[in-house]
Amino acid sequence: MASLTPISQSHSFLKRPNLKFPPPPHFSSSFILKNFSYSKALSFKLPRMVTRSVVVSATTAEKPGKRYPGEAKGFVEEMRFVAMKLHTRDQAKEGEKEVKQPEERTVKVWEPTVDGYLKFLVDSKLVYDTLEGIIDKAAFPSYAEFRNTGLERSEKLAIDLQWFKEQGYTIPEPSSPGVTYAEYLKELSEKDPQAFICHFYNIYFAHSAGGRMIGKKVAEKILDNKELEFYKWDGDLSQLLQNVRDKLNRVAESWTREEKNHCLEETEKSFKHSGDILRLILS
Repeated sequence: MASLTPISQSHSFLKRPNLKFPPPPHFSSSFILKNFSYSKALSFKLPRMVTRSVVVSATTAEKPGKRYPGEAKGFVEEMRFVAMKLHTRDQAKEGEKEVKQPEERTVKVWEPTVDGYLKFLVDSKLVYDTLEGIIDKAAFPSYAEFRNTGLERSEKLAIDLQWFKEQGYTIPEPSSPGVTYAEYLKELSEKDPQAFICHFYNIYFAHSAGGRMIGKKVAEKILDNKELEFYKWDGDLSQLLQNVRDKLNRVAESWTREEKNHCLEETEKSFKHSGDILRLILS
């Protein structure tokens, strides 16, 4: 769009032969469009106008601020966008992550072990115990929004571990990946709510998507297709997830842009900790 140019009260019409100009418009502003006919050689002298000229840039007035990917749909979509970019192309069509470490490569031959899977379940339970305990205590009022969402996994995992015990398996103690992540979550939750919410989102939503696929593969390989309680939800999962999305978006509405960016920046750490626990399946 054209910019707007101020006209001083001291200007007068320029005389051009055989040209007729319309009378000046009756408004209190002193703007004309640059692409108005003859505007480069034309100005208006308006009666009773103040002598101060006002400069307005159409570019400044109308150009929207920087939009972050997914921002128009709510902050959860921003988190999803960042999370998907951290996948490799093998993992997701939106993935952009370059594989730099051997452990980041997609597993070509999926050979889980019961012992490794038990380590994964035990460490996962520690993380969910920690998350759900933090939400219940609610060191920050916003945490209380996420009580009893229906996504909680701690009790479900307890049932599964009891089942393995009844089959004669020894349940291991939590290992380093789970202990490290649980301690990190506790630390974040007490001083950095935006970063904590990033982990909350990625842990629960990743389990409802890729986590379910992994659970199915493991069941096919070593559990005779038994579906664990870890992969079952009471109620419609899609609606439970939508309810939590709505809550996350409402909480983020009170955040500054800097706080939102800080939350997004925590995504990579969330992936690293969760990935360390996931790799236990193949140990």
